[in-house]
Amino acid sequence: MKIIEGKLSLKGDEKIAIVNGRFNHIITDRLVEGAKDSFLRHGGKEENLDLILVPGAFEIPFALEKALASGRYDAVCCVGAVIRGATPHFDYISAEATKGIANVTLKYGKPVSNGVLTTDTIEQAIERAGSKVGNKGAEAMTTIIEMLDLYSELGK
Repeated sequence: MKIIEGKLSLKGDEKIAIVNGRFNHIITDRLVEGAKDSFLRHGGKEENLDLILVPGAFEIPFALEKALASGRYDAVCCVGAVIRGATPHFDYISAEATKGIANVTLKYGKPVSNGVLTTDTIEQAIERAGSKVGNKGAEAMTTIIEMLDLYSELGK
């Protein structure tokens, strides 16, 4: 059996966008920092990384669609934070952001990662933005890097 998997290295010419839902910016700013750090540590060039800011998680799929339709990007890393409140708004936004990201990914067939946090509390979001359990923005970018290499391998 042959195992095909992506490696964690960039060639250096890959053009990647980070789409960031700014709502809960205290959290999402850390996710963006983690994603950028991961991109640079794995051989990416800063001039090949764009940050696309949208108001919140619900708007991420729209920006993702426009970014991929433009043909300028090899991959897109999506980050945001939806924190549960006292109303069902959390459920709607979380579901639609996730569904939208998945639909756009399948439409364009390019690597996309979903680093949108969906947490019950602000404390959980802080933990996932780098304080305790790693930075989910960095993990989302690492996923992009691995998937870019895997796409290349599968295309051979």
